[in-house]
Amino acid sequence: MAYWLIKSEPDVWSFQDQVDKGAPEEWHGVRNYAARNHMRAMKVGEKAFFYHSNQGKEIVGIAKVAALVHPDSTTDDPRWECVDFIADKPFKRPVTLEEIKVHPNLQDMILVNNSRLSVQPVTEREWKIICELGGVKP
Repeated sequence: MAYWLIKSEPDVWSFQDQVDKGAPEEWHGVRNYAARNHMRAMKVGEKAFFYHSNQGKEIVGIAKVAALVHPDSTTDDPRWECVDFIADKPFKRPVTLEEIKVHPNLQDMILVNNSRLSVQPVTEREWKIICELGGVKP
């Protein structure tokens, strides 16, 4: 199983919005080839950290892939695709970008080295460490 990190600005779509929806939501609007390619690699049931970008800059919960890659409904351009996510569980406490940056075992994390990429893979080791920091079981 692969692990991922997805980013959203909380004033646009927050983890609480995802929870409140109670159903899968299309992860639309991604206009970066690398991020799109990561979504193409996702499988139903895989998990992703839900990261609040700009405001907060913190991982606040976990979402699950609920539907495989499909055309993005917000554009007619066939190059852009997306997957659907559903909320899985919130963190007991957010894990900030600053915490991640100073953690000795997270220095190679893509979030630290390419913080602008909106959809990115997470290693199993990184997954376990961040879940522990967030107070949830991996």
